[in-house]
Amino acid sequence: MSDLERIIRLKTVLARTGLSRSTMYRKIAEGTFPCQLKISVHGAGWRESAVNRWIANPTAYREEPLEQSCP
Repeated sequence: MSDLERIIRLKTVLARTGLSRSTMYRKIAEGTFPCQLKISVHGAGWRESAVNRWIANPTAYREEPLEQSCP
């Protein structure tokens, strides 16, 4: 792996995607947006590479089997 995987937080994800919080969580439930990762007891974030894949083609995005499934 050439670069370390970055984890980005909610505000950054919303700013990059232009989605509202409720739309983003609905898309997560549908499997059409990357799942968040638990990074601490009260914190979560998203893999930057997964969010970038969604941004590149939001209509065709589906969770990859290797990624952690949503809780």
